[in-house]
Amino acid sequence: MSEQQPRFKVKFWGVRGSIPCPGAETVRYGGNTPCVEMQVGGERLIFDGGTGLRVLGQSMLGQMPIEAHIFFTHTHWDHIQGFPFFTPAFVGGNRFHIYGAVAPNGATIKQRHHDQMLHPNFPVPIQVMQAELCFHDLDIGETFQLGEVAIANARLNHPGEAIGYRVMWEGLSVAYVTDTEHYPDRLDPSVLFLADHADVLIIDACYTDAEYHNPKSSKVGWGHSTWQEAVKVAKAAQVKQLIIFHHDPLHTDDFLDDIGAQIQAVFPGATLAQEGKTIELIPASI
Repeated sequence: MSEQQPRFKVKFWGVRGSIPCPGAETVRYGGNTPCVEMQVGGERLIFDGGTGLRVLGQSMLGQMPIEAHIFFTHTHWDHIQGFPFFTPAFVGGNRFHIYGAVAPNGATIKQRHHDQMLHPNFPVPIQVMQAELCFHDLDIGETFQLGEVAIANARLNHPGEAIGYRVMWEGLSVAYVTDTEHYPDRLDPSVLFLADHADVLIIDACYTDAEYHNPKSSKVGWGHSTWQEAVKVAKAAQVKQLIIFHHDPLHTDDFLDDIGAQIQAVFPGATLAQEGKTIELIPASI
């Protein structure tokens, strides 16, 4: 197959939740916080700016000038902490479109990025970034076009609010659904909408059911789900490929291997997100 033929590429640069966790026990799956890159329909899309964004930025230095679109699910620290270390944003001639929903307190995505780079939190203000930064406030529930690519979003069940995304091109679809907590009595309609017949579903499954319901340290209300609930969503939405994402920082490589084996037993073909892993989807028309 020719390298010039169009395809939909997804690459994982950060797959952990909550806090980076580098170390000997997290080598295989990685310790950087969320960042997923999609190259599709001539567009470069980046989802979330955790510490994985710093690594992605280093890989871009030989490709400049760069134009890309960065979509944030929300601005909890683990999803934005890589942005101040995103080297291409400090280089003139690059252009980044930055998207996110307005926070419940009315703060725009521009204001929140501006504020995280102010004293006493950070020594260098956002104005030092020499790339062109174009901020866009998204309406929750909207679908819009970037050239040939359609991008939908929906509200997720997370403290302080978050949104998930669905990227569609040439009959293919990839859903990016993090951070979200399942409901005890039903599947979340917003999650089902984003995941509906998706070719790939990347979904928050930070905990196991046992951890989530642990009477000594319950995770109910923390805003994250379990791999067992992710499987229920994948089956109900009839997704083709399920990828478990937003791994708990306490989950070692061996622990995640065990979870992977359990998931395979109930949803064959499901995998766990790993830093550096790339997925390529090819339209049926090719």
